[in-house]
Amino acid sequence: MRLGLGLDPLLYLYVSACMEVEEDSGGREIKELEKRICVMMFWDDDGVQQSNMANQLSPPFGTPIIAHQYCAPGPHPVDLIITKERSRADNFTVTDTNGNIVFTVKSNLVSIVKPRKHSFLFDSHGNPIVHLRRSIQNNVWKAFRGQSEESRDLIFTRHNSSLFQLRLKFDVFLANNVTDVCDFKIKSSWSGRWDVYIGDSNILVAQINTKLGTMFSREKYMVSVFPNIDHAFIVALILTLQL
Repeated sequence: MRLGLGLDPLLYLYVSACMEVEEDSGGREIKELEKRICVMMFWDDDGVQQSNMANQLSPPFGTPIIAHQYCAPGPHPVDLIITKERSRADNFTVTDTNGNIVFTVKSNLVSIVKPRKHSFLFDSHGNPIVHLRRSIQNNVWKAFRGQSEESRDLIFTRHNSSLFQLRLKFDVFLANNVTDVCDFKIKSSWSGRWDVYIGDSNILVAQINTKLGTMFSREKYMVSVFPNIDHAFIVALILTLQL
């Protein structure tokens, strides 16, 4: 399939935006849109490289969902390492490849008194930026800003794509989405990798790889987030997977 400008859809980060601008205005607006095309390195389900990032330019803007400062400009992906704490498997430290702390995660202990799972994502200064809450009766997660649980502070909702599936898939709806079409989709692979796509497209924006290894009861995972994608948002999605 090819889109309006005659380019392969893998070269578009914002497929829906492209179609809307082209249909509504055409001409000059399409030229403006071409400047915003996010050309990055994509992989298909088998891990095959689809485009050469070295020869491409990243777009001049980010896609903030949590905040602008978490949208690193291109051309290279942001690689993060998630490490589970020794004492608490649901507490994490997120570092860059140089070992600098980027985020920390703290979760409550689920009990009869507190049956609902809560996790909090903190920035490198210890400020709470995301509160994740899992429902009691199903596997639905909601993310709120800061430590809030108010609907006005909702960021996204994540739930199963379907009841019966061979490989796990999760749909992610941003707070302002009132349709039945998800904004992002998380898919598992047979190799144990998790991939994050835009909606129901094949446009990959992040990968959560299998364990880097286990040392002294500390499990580590590598996360690659493509340029200009909000990596705080991606980390929040990962927390809902309960790796």
